[in-house]
Amino acid sequence: MYAFFERLFNPLAPAAIERPPTLTRDFFIHFLSPVKGLLLATLLISGIAAAAEIALYYFLGMLVDWLTTGNPNTFLQDHGWGLAGMAVVAVLLRPIATLISRGLINLSLAPGLTNRVRWLNHRYVLRQSLAYFQNDFAGRIAQKVLQTGHAVREAVINVIDGVWFLLIYLLGTLFLFAGIDWRLLLPVLAWTLAYAAVIYFMVPPVRRKSAALSEANSALTGRIVDSYTNIQSVKLFADSEREDAFVAEVVDRHTLALRRLMRSVVGMTITLTVLNTALIVLVSGLAIALWMQESISTGAIAVAVSLIIRLTQMSGWILRTVTSLFENIGTVQNGIETISQAYSVADPPAAKTLTVNDGEVRFDGIRFHYGKEDGVIEDLSLTVRAGEKVGIVGRSGAGKSTLVNLLLRFYDLEGGRILIDGQDIAEVSQHSLRSQIAMVTQDTALLHRSIRDNILYGRPEASEAEMRRAADLAEALPFIPDLEDMQGRRGFEAHVGERGVKLSGGQRQRVAIARVILKDAPILVLDEATSALDSEVEAAIQSQLKNLMAGKTVIAIAHRLSTIASLDRLVVMDRGHVVEQGSHAELLRRGGLYAQLWERQSGGFLGLDAERKASVSAAG
Repeated sequence: MYAFFERLFNPLAPAAIERPPTLTRDFFIHFLSPVKGLLLATLLISGIAAAAEIALYYFLGMLVDWLTTGNPNTFLQDHGWGLAGMAVVAVLLRPIATLISRGLINLSLAPGLTNRVRWLNHRYVLRQSLAYFQNDFAGRIAQKVLQTGHAVREAVINVIDGVWFLLIYLLGTLFLFAGIDWRLLLPVLAWTLAYAAVIYFMVPPVRRKSAALSEANSALTGRIVDSYTNIQSVKLFADSEREDAFVAEVVDRHTLALRRLMRSVVGMTITLTVLNTALIVLVSGLAIALWMQESISTGAIAVAVSLIIRLTQMSGWILRTVTSLFENIGTVQNGIETISQAYSVADPPAAKTLTVNDGEVRFDGIRFHYGKEDGVIEDLSLTVRAGEKVGIVGRSGAGKSTLVNLLLRFYDLEGGRILIDGQDIAEVSQHSLRSQIAMVTQDTALLHRSIRDNILYGRPEASEAEMRRAADLAEALPFIPDLEDMQGRRGFEAHVGERGVKLSGGQRQRVAIARVILKDAPILVLDEATSALDSEVEAAIQSQLKNLMAGKTVIAIAHRLSTIASLDRLVVMDRGHVVEQGSHAELLRRGGLYAQLWERQSGGFLGLDAERKASVSAAG
């Protein structure tokens, strides 16, 4: 039985990756339209359950009148069919409708809708640009995705369990009261208007305060996750007190936002208590007065008083439900600001698939300033011929890493073009572009998964033998069998921790190199790929990298010039421009910037200007 309801909503059903709407109403429509049939069925069954409950109160009034005026000896004969109808409603209709509506809500909508919204939003956010994630806390973004899915679900259930149930109940009450005596409608109508006023005037501020609370909650999560993610830095600098203060500021903001929200909730509770008390007194008093005038029966009093007591009992949790509805709408609105941002780097309509036959890379008059007026890269032209091995060198801030980021299209150019085999990378899909480029970075972060998963990330369809061969070529096999995680998983099954924290820098680098070897892309980018390795392992891997580079176009960024001196050509960058090109020997003979950098190296690294070198020598 459970499986029937669960199969009605598959949160992972295939769907196109679309930007979620930026308007709240459209956001809800976007996610609810595919399940409108399920929603309508739930509303219908829930409405039947509510109507059946009202019918029981109607039967209660009839039963009181039958008992008051009827003959016990002929009671069943006189009212048997009425009692049978009451039994059908009480024993069959109401329980069945209630159970079906609970199954639809708790087994279909609740889990399905929550994770459907999360899944689709995650897929969209995952494809945002690198800058999107660099400009925010990862924990905050994740919190927005998770809580927005929960808020959409809760808002829908609030409408079904609260607003819809109240509407059916209120209309049923008015209908029954009209049939008893129109004068009983007056206090109910007055209460309805006052209740609507409470919702209209007092609930919207709750939505705004809820949005502020949601933002404070996300900021709190973001700061805590930031501290945990960078726990090594916190420990190294013995600065737990600063982290305490960093988080305490947001805890204080969160507490203030929560108190403001709770003040509004308490104010609504006080107002509703006064309204409910007045309704019970007025209806009860008016019903007794009408009975004394013989205008209504004893059963009518029973119906009127019972319905009003039930209505006032419901009003409290329904108001909380409506309040929760507005809170969840506020949470959704807050999440939309983060989730529904347009892509800053997007594939063009009908983007082509990049085809790499040779691997020539050409930078044609490119400009990029990170949104500033000038700086970084200005009118740079450079051609890396097919199969050529080119080293990029220069001082820190020269634009080397930016050049690679632009090649991978992590950012869009502000001018010029980048072409691979004559194809403008701005006109091809990002997936096809990056599938043709393999890169090893200096600061390698691994996924918190197994060693096997991390290596296979380069080519998921690779065989076990191919995966192990890549690990062998990357000199990773000597340490992998000895790895063991907290759950006792060993070797290739051992998990590496967040960002690979359980491995040493050299071990992470070797796993990353294995991943690139397995990918076997025609264009290879090395950003100080062996900097984290000791000399013996580096020498072993360098020989394997030479084999890996065979037949590929290679762009290698290095601060340690000795690692790239043997490449086909060296390109020297300074302040976003190419200032020198040539072989190692040619550049040394030229006596320009490259020669100066070579002379200034200490221990194989760039960046020591004459003044700093002198101070180091003096200190020695």
